[in-house]
Amino acid sequence: MVFLSLYFFAAGLCFGSFFLVVGIRKANKQSIVFPRSSCPHCHHSLSWRELIPVISFLVQKGKCRHCQNAISPLYPIMELATGCLFLFAFLQVGLTEELFVALTFISLLMIVTASDIAYMLIPNSVLFFFAVLLIIERAFIPLSPWYDSVIGAVLGFGMLYLIAIISNGGMGGGDIKLYGVIGYVLGVKGFFLSFILASLFGALFGLFAMILGKMKRKTPVPFAPFITIGSLLAYFYEQTITAYYWQLIIS
Repeated sequence: MVFLSLYFFAAGLCFGSFFLVVGIRKANKQSIVFPRSSCPHCHHSLSWRELIPVISFLVQKGKCRHCQNAISPLYPIMELATGCLFLFAFLQVGLTEELFVALTFISLLMIVTASDIAYMLIPNSVLFFFAVLLIIERAFIPLSPWYDSVIGAVLGFGMLYLIAIISNGGMGGGDIKLYGVIGYVLGVKGFFLSFILASLFGALFGLFAMILGKMKRKTPVPFAPFITIGSLLAYFYEQTITAYYWQLIIS
């Protein structure tokens, strides 16, 4: 158990670093293979010692070894977050078939979070790749009933599309397509819970940012990070949150 826990955490650290590269490069329509990873300031190609997740950032004190420019803290944050999420998924789901869905779902959400934070963009190529993968996985590891995925996908896409029309573009096309995929993975109840939580967290973030003077009222904010938080809470805790909600209503 300890060995497997360490394995999934370490795998998450490594994949987290890769997911950040994928999110940024796909948003720029670049290859995820070539060229090699390099410093965005001096363009020096990074050696393996400079690419060790989290450790390299700490050893180099958050700076490039060659030009001494600051390295974005998004790198260690993404690595640690993915490592913790991979470990959490293993501890929650165990070595079951559903673990494939959980890890794939986490991977999608981390990549789109990275791309949305960096460029306010969710690449279609990433969504298409993971949509196909998750459709295949849900075909072999279905929700109960199986058509809950189909209805969830239609509602996820349709409801966000309707919001975009009503708000005159207030919802991005990437968010709309992303929620189609999320609805397929989570089903109807999971989709609604995910959207409610994402909207709540997004609204609270915007409110506090405006109070602190860090953001103006109509400043665009990447929504994918809040979608990620809401969707993961819905995926792992849908029944717990729903039961607690109804308990509050009844009491």
